[in-house]
Amino acid sequence: MNMNKRFIQLKNSWLTILLLCICTPWLQAQQRVFVETESFTEKGGWVIDQQSFPVMGSSYLMAHGMGRPVKDAVTTVNFPEKGTYHLWVRTKDWAPFPKGPGKFQVVVNDAPVKTVFGESGNDKWKWYDGGEITVAAGATKIALRDLTGFNGRCDALMFTTGKFTPPDDAAALSALRRNLLHLTAAPKEAGPFDLVVVGGGIAGTCAAISASRMGLKVALIQDRPVLGGNNSSEIRVHLMGDIDKNYYPKLGRIVREMDNGDPGNGNPDAKEYGDARKIAIVKAEKNLTLFLNTYVFKVEKEKDHIVAVTGRDIASNQETRFTGTYFSDCTGDGTIGYLAGAAFRMGRESKEETGESLAAEKPDSFTLGTSNLWASLPTDSVTAFPATPWALQFSDEYHIDASKADWEWETGFGNFNTITEAEQIRDHNLRAIYGNWSYLKNSKPEKYGKQQLAWVAYIGGKRESRRIIGDHVLTQMDIQEGKMYPDGAVTATWTIDLHFPDPVNKKYFEGQEFFAGTKHIRVAPYTIPYRCLYSKNISNLFMAGRNISTTHVAFGSTRVMRTCGMMGEVVGFAAYVANKYHGSPRSVYTDHLPELMDLLKN
Repeated sequence: MNMNKRFIQLKNSWLTILLLCICTPWLQAQQRVFVETESFTEKGGWVIDQQSFPVMGSSYLMAHGMGRPVKDAVTTVNFPEKGTYHLWVRTKDWAPFPKGPGKFQVVVNDAPVKTVFGESGNDKWKWYDGGEITVAAGATKIALRDLTGFNGRCDALMFTTGKFTPPDDAAALSALRRNLLHLTAAPKEAGPFDLVVVGGGIAGTCAAISASRMGLKVALIQDRPVLGGNNSSEIRVHLMGDIDKNYYPKLGRIVREMDNGDPGNGNPDAKEYGDARKIAIVKAEKNLTLFLNTYVFKVEKEKDHIVAVTGRDIASNQETRFTGTYFSDCTGDGTIGYLAGAAFRMGRESKEETGESLAAEKPDSFTLGTSNLWASLPTDSVTAFPATPWALQFSDEYHIDASKADWEWETGFGNFNTITEAEQIRDHNLRAIYGNWSYLKNSKPEKYGKQQLAWVAYIGGKRESRRIIGDHVLTQMDIQEGKMYPDGAVTATWTIDLHFPDPVNKKYFEGQEFFAGTKHIRVAPYTIPYRCLYSKNISNLFMAGRNISTTHVAFGSTRVMRTCGMMGEVVGFAAYVANKYHGSPRSVYTDHLPELMDLLKN
């Protein structure tokens, strides 16, 4: 019996050795090295774009040089063994008319590979075959080399041995990313918090500060390296709406702290928007922890109650989990509410549904658009700008004779989805900006010869997307009739300001409009009820900003940033009251409204 066991052991050992001999070449043929470009050690002149994370599940690098090639992005990749690897590059041709300008190369140990990427004529993200490279085991220098300065982009690189083509299917690619980036392990824990605020625009920043000053332990999560949202140096929209006409003078104090004056829209001087100052104010709060560069993509729930959210660092891809008692969706897009299953609306309601005279005849998907502002500055000598056959084309008959943009440079209007097509909207805006600028530079040299693009926003400034439904939906009648509800909290003053395609722009670019008009319908100061600031079906979710509970028409007035900031301040007070009584946002209204209103009055 012992001899038989010994024979079986020897047999199994030889089988193991034989299998290893057979399989080792196969294992070597399956080496896969996956590199997310946003994690490159040195970004050079490339920038991280996370705006399409909901669609792509990833950020990417983009060469935003305004027509001037940018410095290489560089990193070091560790190869497990010496050999020949197949290079795959995930990219797209962002302006395939018929071929776009976003050309770049991959450089391996200072030697560019032969293939030029970004000029395929295909506007879909996909993997492109970059041919074979031979590398030694260990550290290898990899770079992205921009060839044009016109927004070439790269999502990821993959190096493989053996026959393997990376998937383009979204689910399969997501699984591959998670596996090869080792994202399947549990994220690091950051909580627990009393209030988790997602979105670091003016509304979210004010909500976080307000709650923190009331003694709550607060997390503020922002998906960019700066705070302020549309009022940051990345987007450069000035603050509008009055805070000095408030029924509750205490409201607006934090908004005033965030306010860096009025530099106007699209000011070429980034410092005018006070990024560093905003971050300094937040970091001075002892109860508040700031998490920048973190995109929240996952929500955990128990019944109608949010338990936690998970965010991913847009550069390192490190995942962090935030547990909390209460959550506030200040994302603008209503991302947390959407992921949690909150009731929401996107687009226009009909007159029949709301009774509003300004509503559409029929419900539709029309939304206000997204702006990418830009500015030029004078130079000492004449500067050139290339022809842009891939951009929108302008002529003596129609062009926009201006040295900088204002709010009118806007794309959306229902012909693009402002969430799922954010990249396409931004790219359409870029095609309009570069096409018009090329025309001005080359057709009006006497006026624009000594003028040069100084700044173009590559992050879109959104106006409208999802609106989360609360216990009250603010309407045109509430605004124009000045209804004062018992929970009337934020005093708003901005006009009903609903944008539409500029008629002349529509004539020349029908279906591709990028320039807006509006009609301001003036209103007297009115109050926004607290019931517009929490979800009707997610029991611990607040919201502040452009995603609160309104109709499309009412949203035209509530959406400006000083008003949104005051909403955030109210959410901070309400979270304090809810936490004090271990209640819900709704219970603050039903059971503790006098206490909340007293806080606003003090």
